[in-house]
Amino acid sequence: MEQNKIVVFEAKKIRRIWHDDEWYFSVVDVCGALTDSSDAGAYWRKLKQRLNKEGSEVVTFCHGLKLEASDGKKYTTDCANTKSMFRIIQSVPSPKAEPFKQWLAQVGYDRVQEIENPELAQERMKEIYELKGYPKDWIDKRLRGIAVRQNLTDEWKERGIEGERGYAILTAEISKATFGITPTEYKELKGLTKKNQNLRDHMTDLELIFAMLGERVTTEISQKEKPETFDKSRKIAKRGGGVAGTARKETEKELGRSVVTGENFLPASKKNKQLKEK
Repeated sequence: MEQNKIVVFEAKKIRRIWHDDEWYFSVVDVCGALTDSSDAGAYWRKLKQRLNKEGSEVVTFCHGLKLEASDGKKYTTDCANTKSMFRIIQSVPSPKAEPFKQWLAQVGYDRVQEIENPELAQERMKEIYELKGYPKDWIDKRLRGIAVRQNLTDEWKERGIEGERGYAILTAEISKATFGITPTEYKELKGLTKKNQNLRDHMTDLELIFAMLGERVTTEISQKEKPETFDKSRKIAKRGGGVAGTARKETEKELGRSVVTGENFLPASKKNKQLKEK
């Protein structure tokens, strides 16, 4: 769900996160969008105090979830699901409340549609990449890579591996065996300095292809051998990435150049800024 961390309401960014099988929205962001307050955080604190005094239960339904802030770091932020957010909005005296309710309902409706028909989610994602200026053939590979990645994480879950840390360790093993560097080192090579910048959104066609190959082979080996421990899954990740690594090296011999590159799809303005900083 990484591609859906931020949505927009009337030019206002609203952070959200998929939690417990539903969307949770940043309450502070919503307050800011509805009130144009210069300090949305202070506004929410005062509103929360008033709701508590009135005996409202809505505050108890908020969850402290980690969302990325403007500085690229993640902080615990009050978040509410669609139902609770409607109740909070009803407590905000603002003419913007009604259209926001309609927008929020549409977001929920779109998600239900995507669950019933996953192809809709892919179509929306495709439109987002097209608007960013990515070529169609690259988009096709990127979407296919997302599906391959999902199959791999599903397989890891089947083997009892859960959590971002476990996935990150195994992914790093595949990357090192495939490209000779970890994802963190890869991001540094491409000049990606922000945590929310997805490495694969900045890969070339060939890089995407070999990333897919390493992950797909890892999935196939894991499904065949059914590893019972994390250590065994880690060794399989190395082997799967190794297959892609061998193919990459052979490709580089034929092309006479490295597949691993610092090229990325950052807008020209951002690239120029990074070059000045260096």
